[in-house]
Amino acid sequence: MAASVEKIRKGIEPVVHAAGADLEELAIQQAGRREIVRVVVDRDGGIDLNLVAEISREISALLDSEPLNSEFAGTFVLEVTSPGVDRPLTELKHWQRSVDRLVEVQTKGDAVFTGRIVSVGVDSVVFEVTEAKTQVQRTVAFSDLVRGKVQIEFNRLQTPDEEEVTDGH
Repeated sequence: MAASVEKIRKGIEPVVHAAGADLEELAIQQAGRREIVRVVVDRDGGIDLNLVAEISREISALLDSEPLNSEFAGTFVLEVTSPGVDRPLTELKHWQRSVDRLVEVQTKGDAVFTGRIVSVGVDSVVFEVTEAKTQVQRTVAFSDLVRGKVQIEFNRLQTPDEEEVTDGH
């Protein structure tokens, strides 16, 4: 008997929300005689390791006690993690959390471009893209976005506005 994703979700979601995070994904997979419970959490501004550990401890306590422990036929392994940079941007909150990031964007009609997210409204996303060697802003309706993927930047140059100013104290 595999654990019910819906019952587990209803049981752990309040803990995740109380910690100020969102339950992005829950998957339960059979692995031999045990089940692997994968929980992906995120929040605005990103999620740190301490918060992931706190959420993990609380979820583990819930899964070890009634009524949720009866969902598992045998043993289980709990994995709590953040979505990682390779998670596709598909929901409005994903785009909002990626402001100022460079993304590869796929729109309806299979158009693909790369641009930096400048801002996100309730119905559109504004990107800064390079067209004919010039930086321009392109606004795309949220309904026209299929998905986005954050691009890893190892050597992003900072503009004077972004540079940290120190006065030696």
